[in-house]
Amino acid sequence: MSLGNTPTEDRPSVGHALAQARIAAGLSVDEVSTVTRVRVPIVQSIEQDDFSRCGGDVYARGHIRTLARAVGLDPEPLIAQYAAEHGAEVVPPPVAPVYSAEKIKSEPRRPNWTAAMVAAIVAVIGFVGYTAFTGGDDGNKPKADPAPPTPSSASTTPSVQATQGTLPPTPDPSESAIAAAPPGKVTVKLTVEGSSSWVQATDHNGKRLFEGSLTKGKSETFTDDKKIKLIVGNAGAVQLFVNGKDVGPAGATGQVVRLTYTPGDPTQG
Repeated sequence: MSLGNTPTEDRPSVGHALAQARIAAGLSVDEVSTVTRVRVPIVQSIEQDDFSRCGGDVYARGHIRTLARAVGLDPEPLIAQYAAEHGAEVVPPPVAPVYSAEKIKSEPRRPNWTAAMVAAIVAVIGFVGYTAFTGGDDGNKPKADPAPPTPSSASTTPSVQATQGTLPPTPDPSESAIAAAPPGKVTVKLTVEGSSSWVQATDHNGKRLFEGSLTKGKSETFTDDKKIKLIVGNAGAVQLFVNGKDVGPAGATGQVVRLTYTPGDPTQG
């Protein structure tokens, strides 16, 4: 890279033309460098027609073009002058190739397999739904016979009476309660049928099974292998079932009683 040739009297050099245009535009070197992003030393060298800092003719032409536009000059005459003074080949800006319409051929459209698969799946789902809705028949399936007429109440009366006549007798509540009592154990069930009552229940080891007040309609059941002890307040309000047998009220109304029951027939100790 060499320094620029001495400009003629009627035409300033490339660098001098850029410097004059910059000064006429009222711009400093720093301002031009900021706008163009060309470093200050390179701007100063180009204005002195020293293009050695540009790194080659291609970069030199690029800097000339950028600086010329920044100071309001047409860059093309300056680039042509630079090429003439430095023996550089002027490379015209690339032009987009123009193709004739007949050379542009569209590629054959490929089949859209995705759309075909989606359509097939939709068709299968629709067929399955239609089959499930219609029950799979073709419309020729014979209709079911209508339900037989409901017999009148007069005709059903004998059958109802006959059925009722064959029902087994209802077991006695006390018998079913006895059968439900576990064998070999003592089971005490108490139900409050009057006003509230206070109850305490313990097993044969003295372990407290229950203690508290029970209101009307409440029940408690206690089971032990050997013995159940009760303390019942307001005994007349409490009905007792011992080992499956109804033994009646625990005592008189307002009375506090102490009761002990063991397996087998109910006994009071």
